[in-house]
Amino acid sequence: MIRGLDHVAIAVNKLDDALEIYEHQLGLKLEKIRVVEQQRAKVALLRAGDTRIELLEPTDAESTVAKFLEKRGEGVHHIALLVSDIEKHLKELKDKGIVLIDEKPRTGAEGGKIAFIHPKSTKNVLIELVEP
Repeated sequence: MIRGLDHVAIAVNKLDDALEIYEHQLGLKLEKIRVVEQQRAKVALLRAGDTRIELLEPTDAESTVAKFLEKRGEGVHHIALLVSDIEKHLKELKDKGIVLIDEKPRTGAEGGKIAFIHPKSTKNVLIELVEP
């Protein structure tokens, strides 16, 4: 079951430049910055009311974030939906013919379970499912 929006992720070339806008000019509260080795990205999480903005800077030229930036430039990378029982949700989506990037959840930046739905099943929007 989808419980709400967890975060919106934005791919950026330079995290410090993006933080100048999102934290200092817009006034969002920076919660943390961390490097997520599995995703080869440096991630900044900012509080935006009941949800968060996740800024993604690639740490490797071959990462998916780097390839996204090369192809599309800076901008919205994905939206993340908060779910309960991610394994069940993934099975239901697959049974409905939804193309999954991850058929089994993996560990996300916050230590919870995550899985991605392929954009070709969602009108070119990359969707991440998150179970804390």
